[in-house]
Amino acid sequence: MLRKRYYILFVARDEDGQLRKIPLPLHYVYGFVAAALVGAFTIVGLAGSYTRMLLKTEKYNQVRQDRETLRKDYQQMAAVAHDRNVQVASLGALANEVTALYGLRQNNLATAKTTASAAASAPAPSSLALSDNVNQQDVDQQQVKLSINQFYALRTQAMSGQVARALEGGLSSSFAGDWTELADAPSLWPLEGRVTSSFGERQDPINGEGAFHSGIDIAAPYGSPVRASADGQVAEANLNGGGYGREIVLDHGHDLQTVYGHLSLIAVVPGQRVMRGQVIGYVGQSGRATGPHLHYEVRVHHVPVNPHKYLRVTYAQLALDSPGAMASLRK
Repeated sequence: MLRKRYYILFVARDEDGQLRKIPLPLHYVYGFVAAALVGAFTIVGLAGSYTRMLLKTEKYNQVRQDRETLRKDYQQMAAVAHDRNVQVASLGALANEVTALYGLRQNNLATAKTTASAAASAPAPSSLALSDNVNQQDVDQQQVKLSINQFYALRTQAMSGQVARALEGGLSSSFAGDWTELADAPSLWPLEGRVTSSFGERQDPINGEGAFHSGIDIAAPYGSPVRASADGQVAEANLNGGGYGREIVLDHGHDLQTVYGHLSLIAVVPGQRVMRGQVIGYVGQSGRATGPHLHYEVRVHHVPVNPHKYLRVTYAQLALDSPGAMASLRK
């Protein structure tokens, strides 16, 4: 029979201690070595997997940080682009106002071009005489109908008092625009106080960066009453998330709106009809504000324009001019 092979392990506690002999079968040693190798490879594999996981986690965190940075840059660029669009639109509105002031309206130019084209293509006198006999009756009926319509429109404006209000507001005889729109313009100061920030470019009071201010800021004590600058309907009356805080938007018709921001209290509800000089809210510091004041805007076709050109009358002057209307407001 084959003899079994052993590894003999000698164990002693100290130099003079008793020597013990431990026989180890060879296959046990091979099993131990194999288990040790498997364990070593397992540990190495786990360490490699853990290292790769750490690298992937670090890369993921870097990608997430880059994405957050890009998102912030995009939001900042979108805000800048929005401000630039508002500025361009406001400049366009200002250009239209200037052209209207100097009588250079597009419709007048178009009418002039049409008249010139018609004159250039006018028929000869002989043919003109024939056509006049045929179309004279139709032209007379159109002129009569147009004259009647103009008469009724002027009578309606005169009976409503809008033309008188427009003349009191400084309407000149050369004005070629819409009289009703000028009469309904927000000419009343919503609040009497010091204008701390005007319309246009300014330095943002919170972050110190350059920004476009779409209205004017009027400083006043906390809780001062804010009044409607013109007759209109409440389009919005809520807490705005864009930095205006408690905000009221009045619709005055003719695509004309006014905005009242940073209020401490709102005294109207959406859909309510308000009169010029009526208290609609109170001065506060809600939203992005460094102190109690009113942010006031005028929007034409949803584009902010300079409110200064509309503000002409204070509440005290309005009370002196029409005491009856003020008494009805106080009720």
